[in-house]
Amino acid sequence: MNKETLFKEFSVPTYEQWREAAEKTLKGASFDAKLLTKTYEGITLQPIYRQEDVEKLKHIHAQPGVAPYLRGTKAAGAFAARAWEVSQEILAATAEEFNQIARHDLARGQTMLNLALDEATKAGLDPEDSVHSKVGKQGLSLFSREDLDQAFAEIDLEKVPLYVNAGAFGLPLLSLLMAHMEAKGQDPNKLHACVGADPMATLASEGILSVPLTTLYDGMAHATRWAIKRAPQVKTILVQTHPYHNAGGNAVQELGYAFATGVEYVQALLDRGLSIEEIAPRIQFAFSIGSNVFMEIAKIRAARMLWASIIDSYGGSEAAQKMNIHARTSAWTKTVLDPHVNLLRATTEAFSAVVGGVDSLHVSAYDEAIRPATEFSRRIARNTQIILEQEAHLAKVADPAGGSWYIEWLTDELAAKAWELFLQVEEQGGMEKALAAGIPQEQIAGVASKKAENAASRKLRIVGTNMYANAQESPEQPEKLQCDPAKRIAERQAYLQKQNRSAMDAILQALSFDRQDLLDASIKAVQAGATLGELTKALLPSGTGPISVKALPQQRIAESFEQLRFQTEQYAAKTGGKPKVFLANMGPVSKHKARADFAAEFFTVGGFDVLRQQQFTSVEEAAEAANASGAAITVICSDDESYPEIVPTIVKEIKAGQPEMTVLLAGLPAAEQLAVYKDAGLDDCIHVRTNCYQVLRDLLQRIGVMA
Repeated sequence: MNKETLFKEFSVPTYEQWREAAEKTLKGASFDAKLLTKTYEGITLQPIYRQEDVEKLKHIHAQPGVAPYLRGTKAAGAFAARAWEVSQEILAATAEEFNQIARHDLARGQTMLNLALDEATKAGLDPEDSVHSKVGKQGLSLFSREDLDQAFAEIDLEKVPLYVNAGAFGLPLLSLLMAHMEAKGQDPNKLHACVGADPMATLASEGILSVPLTTLYDGMAHATRWAIKRAPQVKTILVQTHPYHNAGGNAVQELGYAFATGVEYVQALLDRGLSIEEIAPRIQFAFSIGSNVFMEIAKIRAARMLWASIIDSYGGSEAAQKMNIHARTSAWTKTVLDPHVNLLRATTEAFSAVVGGVDSLHVSAYDEAIRPATEFSRRIARNTQIILEQEAHLAKVADPAGGSWYIEWLTDELAAKAWELFLQVEEQGGMEKALAAGIPQEQIAGVASKKAENAASRKLRIVGTNMYANAQESPEQPEKLQCDPAKRIAERQAYLQKQNRSAMDAILQALSFDRQDLLDASIKAVQAGATLGELTKALLPSGTGPISVKALPQQRIAESFEQLRFQTEQYAAKTGGKPKVFLANMGPVSKHKARADFAAEFFTVGGFDVLRQQQFTSVEEAAEAANASGAAITVICSDDESYPEIVPTIVKEIKAGQPEMTVLLAGLPAAEQLAVYKDAGLDDCIHVRTNCYQVLRDLLQRIGVMA
């Protein structure tokens, strides 16, 4: 037998033959119920995929580096160009701290600076014009070119790529950045960067914009025109899916809303005189990558394919059809509890991003949900990427998932559903009108509710949080970036006193969207001493009225269970001990162990101290021990055959000694039998279909742990 004849020796069974064999192993159980999986995207997954599942797919013979770019925008064999940028977010409240972290991490494997701005800066506000809580919140506080000079000290932006989410209005920040480069003698033509404005993401996540979108599109058009002429490798338009992902949306919604947003931006700039060849290369997409490994791979692949089709419909060239993708591992999936598990979550998510073919990537530090990353957690996150590239060699392969019947099928299925949603948004009049009507908010809330329900009942498992909790852990309270708003206000006032106000005011007063040289004039204003907030005020007319929609809640899936643990920790700090649960383990280990393990895990998730050391042969002994335990809750654990004999008696014995004791049963007896137990005084039962979160919350309220 040789390799030419090896597989010819075996017949290939048909799907029907395989299914028949599979059904025999199920012994009468439903094939569909046991082996088909329904995803949050509404896609039904089969247990097996075969060649015939992909034979008719239009994209199956696509090549790497060729439109529609399903297999990536780089040609096969372009190894040197295939590696992605290691673009870790740098969370620092001050320019000095940012510079220290940036220079340290760039010397240790980071290849792209990822400048995270605070909420005040992204809103285009100087410190004293913003709510103090937004100054230094979630990023760097900037107001002047001097801040950028300090942030980028000893960093050559001609050589180091840069990624910045500039908020809803990117022109002021771009002006500050270009003024910095000019002051340092650096050439904007050599800058590889995204300084992207994404007003739709701001509207979706915050629910409000201070000015109409049409005004923000005017600024986007000016920034884009200037970049085309003076900084051709700078992207000025950003399309982010983070608001939809972090609100609990699914992959179809992320893609559909991203395309609708991208098309709205394209159309706005076309209406302002730019061509599709000028617009498309200036767009940067940014995706969050979740925990469903294969769905996330398919999401990135489908995104490139569909975006190429959209740009093609505008008459864009193959070069214009290329999609540039920045990604970050999900914030939605990260936990405060057992945070080292986040190392594993971030690794699988990073793997999906890389296999899907992103151009740059941020991997969450394991303590991201707790505090700004430490030097150690930044190093681990950064090295996760480096291992995937240099030890797993994923950069050496174009489209590593290509040819997988499952992933090829899933990519096509996901693309079809995303396209359908995109068309629905277009029928509503576009993304702005859809958000105003509350349609995306309602659709995402439906998916988020299903995810929350599944997490509450533990169908959706959050390791270390709603399953396999660490009983010895004391959860850390989240910390924020440290920034003193009063100090920043004083620094701005001191800065302004050094400037020639008359010269600067004259330039600011002359700024207008009617000027063809608006960016050049804005840069001159910065050079004359104008601040970010002053540029914003000069360019965005006041009194035009904000627009508002229902904001998408930005959250994490684990937050509800974490709150239970925080409550029990606070209770323990006040009383000297956690609330206790006593397990009445009846009979030998073979009878009670499975349910005792289940009950112990169930209550550990809520931060209870579970007492399970004893096992009992008589109900009297068990009831006496339960009443003497100091616990407020007792769970009876044994097998179904033993329950009819022991449950009524032990419940009555416990209630006689401790009328306020909550007595539960581990397992789910038949309705008639359960009625008998409840007549004897049983409060309830816990089982695999129980809403774990709701039961724990109700019990904590009942025993006085939660107000």
